[in-house]
Amino acid sequence: MDAEAKDNDVTPSLDPAARKRHPLLFRVLLGKLRPRWRRGDITVTEEPEVRRAVRAAALGNAMEWFDYGIYAYLAVTLGNVFYSGAGDGTQTILSLATFAVSFAVRPLGGAFFGPLGDRVGRKKVLALTMMLMAAATFSIGLIPSYDTIGLWAPALLILARLLQGFSTGGEYGGAATFIAEYAPDKRRGYFGSFLELGTLAGYIGASGLVLVLTAGIGDDAMGSWGWRIPFLIGGPLGAVGLYLRLKLEETPAFLKSEAGKAQTEEAAGTAGSPEAGAASEAGGERAARGPENSPQELKQIVARQWRTLLLCIALVAAYNVANYMLLTYMPTHLTEALDWPRTQQLGVVIVTMVAMIAVVTTVGRLNDRVGRKPLLMAGMVGFLVVTAPAYLLVREGSAVAVLGGMLLLGGSLICLQGTMSATLPALFPTDIRYGSLSIGYNISVAVFGGTTPAVIEALVQGLGTSMAAAYYTMAFAVVGIVSVALLKETAGRPLEGSPPAVATEEEAAELIREQNRDTAL
Repeated sequence: MDAEAKDNDVTPSLDPAARKRHPLLFRVLLGKLRPRWRRGDITVTEEPEVRRAVRAAALGNAMEWFDYGIYAYLAVTLGNVFYSGAGDGTQTILSLATFAVSFAVRPLGGAFFGPLGDRVGRKKVLALTMMLMAAATFSIGLIPSYDTIGLWAPALLILARLLQGFSTGGEYGGAATFIAEYAPDKRRGYFGSFLELGTLAGYIGASGLVLVLTAGIGDDAMGSWGWRIPFLIGGPLGAVGLYLRLKLEETPAFLKSEAGKAQTEEAAGTAGSPEAGAASEAGGERAARGPENSPQELKQIVARQWRTLLLCIALVAAYNVANYMLLTYMPTHLTEALDWPRTQQLGVVIVTMVAMIAVVTTVGRLNDRVGRKPLLMAGMVGFLVVTAPAYLLVREGSAVAVLGGMLLLGGSLICLQGTMSATLPALFPTDIRYGSLSIGYNISVAVFGGTTPAVIEALVQGLGTSMAAAYYTMAFAVVGIVSVALLKETAGRPLEGSPPAVATEEEAAELIREQNRDTAL
């Protein structure tokens, strides 16, 4: 049994002398606390199969953040294109506010797609969200400018961002759930870290593309027509992601959960009572009807999981404020506060993200060994301690100082990124995991994450100091520290509501032997 499992196991806390005096009682107690698994219960997922699932899920996440990265790195340009009727400072604020407005509908998307994914399957819903995200991104590249169609330009931009936000509401929760349910228990952190590798890859792809275009065609052409190219590329990228997702099988955890429900309903239907038969028939009808059951499912999620939802919201808030501050707001800050040319600020951002992407899977492996909580706590404490010094370095203005400040912040963020995608799905049981995670995650992102660039920009302009961004981030780091302290360790343990998942038949056999040895004590 690995160290993480031992730390969470109830067996060591039992009095050995009491176990000897009352062996039967303790055997029953252990059976309740640790249900006995049969070999057929244990999920064995071969690594090639897991890697295919991870690749398809991570590509969707990369697509999501490719779109967000494009918008963030072109925020000033898009302000000039779509809000040219406003003043210079107001243009950027309106552009960032449009970035934030898409987050307003993310909870609606999570409330729609999440329960739907718990009902009809993760694969189908993730294919749908990929298609909608790609369509929204592509459409932004087709919108005429304010100078051409007036107020219709920002109106159409906002409409496209709303569609993108709604579809994204079902993306992260579904992708994280998909990987978590495919991955073996002892390697969930490692495989989950590839989801955040997709995040960084999407950002790097966006910033790299904008950098190459700007260097190749110049700022004037970029502001005139070149900004459209990155958005138009989103269409073909989405088609590739859709193809990969359609080729996948449903997650083993979801299939076993559905099989268990079907057996329960079948048993109820054959019990002979009209009520049982009616219940079984109603269950089948609920599965077939689709989205109209969402209000009932949402009520069930809130009633069963409200404490965990609040913890999820707080944890994600701290994480996303740090994430959006560094990867979304900072490029705009370097352009406006330091008057850096776009090529220079993008170069620093790309170097920072390349350094992060080089170690993200190492962080995933590490949290499988030492636990999720130590890594999460290191990241939260890091933001509390290094954010102010990092911003002081950035204010120096030299390339070396700015890069040093960015790397300080990136070191703290990677502790969170490499761990969060394995932590969040484990908070909720299998039958409502997609819905619960999508709702909690997207409420937090809508209220705290997506608003971060606009809020920080307003604070910086209102207070007249760039240190306002550091203080805002540090305040949420305190929220994160408290949240991590309240979190239960889940590394190396089966997902709630699912049997153990292992990588090989040998591991499964050893798990059964270990279980039999513990029971015989």
